[in-house]
Amino acid sequence: MTSIAHVGHGYWGRNLARNFSELGNLAAIVDPDAAVAEAAANTYGVKAASFEAILADPAIDGVSIASPAGLHFAQAKAALEAGKHVFVEKPLALDINQAQALAEIAESRGMALMVGHLLQYHPVFLRLREMVAAGELGRVLHVYSNRLSLGKFRSEENVLWSFAPHDISMILGLMGTEPTEISAQGNACFSSDIADVVTVQMRFPNGGSGHVHVSWMHPFKEHRLVVIGSKAMAVFEDSRPEWQDKLLLYRHRVDTTGPAPVPDKAEAERVPVEKAEPLKEECRHFLHCIETGTSPRTDGREGLAVLRVLNAAQDALAGNLGAAQGLQGSMA
Repeated sequence: MTSIAHVGHGYWGRNLARNFSELGNLAAIVDPDAAVAEAAANTYGVKAASFEAILADPAIDGVSIASPAGLHFAQAKAALEAGKHVFVEKPLALDINQAQALAEIAESRGMALMVGHLLQYHPVFLRLREMVAAGELGRVLHVYSNRLSLGKFRSEENVLWSFAPHDISMILGLMGTEPTEISAQGNACFSSDIADVVTVQMRFPNGGSGHVHVSWMHPFKEHRLVVIGSKAMAVFEDSRPEWQDKLLLYRHRVDTTGPAPVPDKAEAERVPVEKAEPLKEECRHFLHCIETGTSPRTDGREGLAVLRVLNAAQDALAGNLGAAQGLQGSMA
C-alpha cells in the first residue's frame, strides 16, 4: 500500500488529510503546532511526526504539502531529494526559477511531482475538456472564467494569487498551450497594495482569447467557466447547487451570411456527468501516478506554465492597480 505523510493541517490541509485517510493511504501528520498534529493523528489513527522524520522514513512513499506558499519550494525540494513523491498545493512555488528547479529534480529522479490545481480533477471539467478535445464545440474562440465571492480577505497574498491559479490552469488545459499576450487590471479597495479584484486577459497562438475575473468583494458566490466555440458554447458553473446543472451545452450558432452576424439561439442542454468528489479524485490521481509511474495531469511543467502566467499578470497589474480610497469606511 502506498503510504502518504501529510504536511500542514490547516484550513485546506485537513481536507487533504481526510481524503488520503478515507482512501486508506494516510500514514502520518506533520504540523508546526505539535498539539494540532497530535490531535489530527489521533483522529485518523496515524502517527504525528516531524518533517525530518518522515523524510528519513523509508515506509513513506509520498508527501502531501499544504503549508503556507512561501514554504512550498523548500519542503517540496527536500522531499523530492529524499526520494519521496510530492503533491503540493498551488502555487508550486512563488518564484519561476524555483518552480523550474522542482520540475527538473522530479524528472531527473523519476518522481511524481503534482500541483494541487483541483479543478483539473473535477469530473465536470474533465467532461468539458473531453468535449473540447473531441471538437464538439468547434474551434475554441474565447474562454472566460469568473471566481467571485465575499471574503475571505487575505493579507499575505492578493486575489490574483489566491483565486486565479485554478482558472488559469483550466484555460491553459482547454487551449493546450500558453498565451502569447497577457494583460491585467485590478483595484485595491481595502488595502493600498493588495488587490481585491483583478481581471486578466490572454491571447493565444491560435487567435483564441481568455479572460479571468476574480474578486473577494462580490455580493454572492460565482464560479463559472464559459467556453465559446465556433459550433457551440458550454458553461461549467460549479457554484450551482444541483450537480446535473453544473455543465450546460448551448448549440447556439451565428449566421454570418448576411450584412451583419445574426445569432440562432438554442435551449440549454444538460450534459450528464457521473458525480464524484473532486478532491478525492485528485488524491486518487496522485496515488495512481505513484503506483504506475504515470506523470500527473498537473505535473511540475503544468504548474510552471501557470506560474508564468501569474507572474506576467502580476507584472502587468503593478502598472494597472487602482485604489478605491475610503471604501472601507463607507462599508463599515
